[in-house]
Amino acid sequence: MALPLIWLGAAAIGVAIVAEEKEKQKEVARKRLEGKAAKSHVDGQSAELSPSLWKTGDKRVQPVPGSIVCCFVFGVIEHTGIWIGDNTLVELHGSGLVRAVSVERFLVGRSGSRIYQACNHQHQALIATQTLNNAKHAIFSYRDYDLFDNNCHRFVWHCLSGEDSVVSSFSKLNNKIGGYFSEAIYWDEIDLCVK
Repeated sequence: MALPLIWLGAAAIGVAIVAEEKEKQKEVARKRLEGKAAKSHVDGQSAELSPSLWKTGDKRVQPVPGSIVCCFVFGVIEHTGIWIGDNTLVELHGSGLVRAVSVERFLVGRSGSRIYQACNHQHQALIATQTLNNAKHAIFSYRDYDLFDNNCHRFVWHCLSGEDSVVSSFSKLNNKIGGYFSEAIYWDEIDLCVK
């Protein structure tokens, strides 16, 4: 008898969490539209910077060569890379090899079928002029891969800034990107239907 009540209670809590998350996403979308998102990029204080599991609109962006991209890995962590064009990205693989891969290969073994691009509040890709060349020149190089100390985020940061410093998490990469561009970062879904 108690088991159905527990299920009912758990379902009610789940509905409340989903509703709260949707409200947060509406607030983020409103701030974005007004260009009023937080621009302070202090480690651990950039909650608005994660790619959303909940779509806040039907806006999708075209991938731009040199842009920073990411995808989910089982909803727990994110994997990042650099878009170089022609349905191709450069990533640091877990083997330590920097490689150029197709969209399909970038998503293999990861959750979902979406790739997100780092953008400003006007849905424009955030790009530094040297990022594309740095990513292309790194193809077929090898890095001593480590999940926390020498990962895909560190590789992306190196391509963007030229700095080779530890970037242990996606959140820290977001903060570094935000500080580099002095802008709030939004992760917009790439339109993968257009090649």
